[in-house]
Amino acid sequence: MTNIHLICGVDEAGRGPLAGPVYAAAVILNSQHPIAGLADSKKLSEKKREQLAAEIRQQASAWAIATASVEEIDEINILQASLLAMRRAVEALSLQPHEVLIDGLYCPDTGLPSRAIVKGDSTVIEISAASILAKTARDAAMLEMHERMPQYGFAGHKGYPTAAHIAALRLHGVSNEHRKTFGPVRKLLQEGN
Repeated sequence: MTNIHLICGVDEAGRGPLAGPVYAAAVILNSQHPIAGLADSKKLSEKKREQLAAEIRQQASAWAIATASVEEIDEINILQASLLAMRRAVEALSLQPHEVLIDGLYCPDTGLPSRAIVKGDSTVIEISAASILAKTARDAAMLEMHERMPQYGFAGHKGYPTAAHIAALRLHGVSNEHRKTFGPVRKLLQEGN
């Protein structure tokens, strides 16, 4: 058992939206319990993502989900906040991996051997699993946010800068959940909305 090389996949969800935290997940899969159908979360239906997320939480050797807040995003920028959320997810794992594989161009500073893999969410199953957990956790948080602030329509656009979201921002103003440093929000604030 001791000589198994533990690979941890890491991905984030929610870099593009104008509202809400950025989410990251870290997953160490269990080779004894393979999960069929793992793929980039963006290529899966919502139903399939939810189904796989439940399976990952049951079957993975270890998994963790972490966030960086709207305040942190505005303070240190979205890239740094994404890396912070990723680092928090890796640090929250119940097992320490031997290697960390991250989707994208940059590695969070985890103190562990790490590699960034462009399109890793499509090519590395551990990263696919992380992408599914991050996306489903963030979507659930956006639905909860919708319950609190239905006027913004978060259930539909999940915080992304759609025409409906921009219209709602113009109508209702900028909430505490909005990222003040993001272009469309900043513009509205400058216009005194």
